[in-house]
Amino acid sequence: MPGASGRVLVVDDNKVIRQLIRVNLELEGFEVVTAADGAECLEVVHQVRPDIVTLDVVMPRLDGLRTAARLRADARTSDLPIVIVSACTQYEVENGLDVGVDAFLAKPFEPGELVRVVGQLRERGRGRGGAGRSGSGEGGAGGDSGPQGNSGDGSAGRATRTADA
Repeated sequence: MPGASGRVLVVDDNKVIRQLIRVNLELEGFEVVTAADGAECLEVVHQVRPDIVTLDVVMPRLDGLRTAARLRADARTSDLPIVIVSACTQYEVENGLDVGVDAFLAKPFEPGELVRVVGQLRERGRGRGGAGRSGSGEGGAGGDSGPQGNSGDGSAGRATRTADA
C-alpha cells in the first residue's frame, strides 16, 4: 500500500543517499518524492504537499538549515515536520533548533532508526490535526518525548529535543 503511511519529501544533494532513504521509507509504506537541494524543495513542496520533510544540511544553492527556516516562515508549511539527516554537528543542532527543526538523525544512520523517526513524526502530525497535505497542525515540537532520542546503540538517532518557545 504505497503512501498509506504518508508522503515524505526527501531532500539531499547526494543521489545515493536520496535513493537509500527512498527505498527504506517505501518499504515501510511511505510515498517518497525527492529533491536535490533546498531550492528545489521550496519549488515543489506546495505541489507535493508532503507530511514530512527530511533535509540534508550541506547542499548547493540553498542549504538545509536555510530551507528549514523558509519552510517555517511560510504559513503553508510552518507546521510541517522537519527532520535533519546530516552529520549533526553542534552547529547544525543549535541552528536547527533555532529554526524549529523537529528531529535530527546523524549520518551514517540505521535504516530502522530513519523509519522510526519519520513514523513517529507522522503520527504526531496526525495527532495534532495533521501536517503538510493532511491539514494544518498547531504548535511545534509537541509535549511528548517525540521522535528525537537515541536508539541506545549509539549508531543513530543522536538527536536533541526542540524547544517550543
